[in-house]
Amino acid sequence: MDISRPFHNPTLGRLSYTEVLDEIITMLNSEPEAVYELVVGTDSQAYHDVAEYVTAIVVHRVGKGGRYFWQGSRERKPMSLRERIWKEAWLSFEFAQLLIKSLQEREVLGINLEIHVDVGRSGRTRDMVEEVVGMIIGGGFHVRTKPDAYAATTVADKYT
Repeated sequence: MDISRPFHNPTLGRLSYTEVLDEIITMLNSEPEAVYELVVGTDSQAYHDVAEYVTAIVVHRVGKGGRYFWQGSRERKPMSLRERIWKEAWLSFEFAQLLIKSLQEREVLGINLEIHVDVGRSGRTRDMVEEVVGMIIGGGFHVRTKPDAYAATTVADKYT
């Protein structure tokens, strides 16, 4: 994950990684008694000679809406579906680690971060569910798969 590239938000436009952190912290502090879900998910799309990846960060104030931010990247020569799914999961995992570390450095503690992966028990990715989920859980994160993985399958997917 290259945090030097811009992030995007539908309301705020282009943001730096630092500005995204500021927005997340502002939201968390605006109603500290509320329940929040912090979620990271990545989706990809293969085109003729390019694979496009989009990673989304969702801050969900449970019962009261939320905000999201996203960042895209491209890679030449699209890989197989299996390799792209693994790259999606790895991008989300790496970014989740970075996000938790960055929030801890700003003394935001006790954040429950979840990773959403674009795999499910049916469809073309069904053979990968256990291994991808195992990697995420092994790294210490909660994980959701399709159809509950909205950060990957809805938010990130919107921008691929």
